[in-house]
Amino acid sequence: MGKLVDAPQPAVLAAGLLEDGGRALFLIRKNFRGDETVELPCVLLMKGENPVAGLTEAFKQQTGIDPQVHEILFERRHNAGSRKRKNWVPALVFKITAKSASAKPSKEFAGYRWIASEDLRKYKPGKNCEWLR
Repeated sequence: MGKLVDAPQPAVLAAGLLEDGGRALFLIRKNFRGDETVELPCVLLMKGENPVAGLTEAFKQQTGIDPQVHEILFERRHNAGSRKRKNWVPALVFKITAKSASAKPSKEFAGYRWIASEDLRKYKPGKNCEWLR
């Protein structure tokens, strides 16, 4: 019988921050009870994957917006593992611009919301954005 091998772990979380008038675009998820969480459009990437290319594709798929990815605005740490088996990876937040900021979220999301940074504490962050606290 062969030895069990752990699945490859992500190396980085790339997130996109699209701002408009002092507010940022967040996607809304609802669980089976109807509880809402908010998160930035993001993607977990494996070692060797290009963060800009991966984020460009994920941002377009998740929001319906064709993004232009710019520089890294800030970096945090994200637990890509579980609460018991933590796997800390960098969370890179890139500046995003777009010709049109009219979002059409993919079906995995319940909608979107433009949130000012001072109002962010009113919302519960999703698993991929717990590092925003």
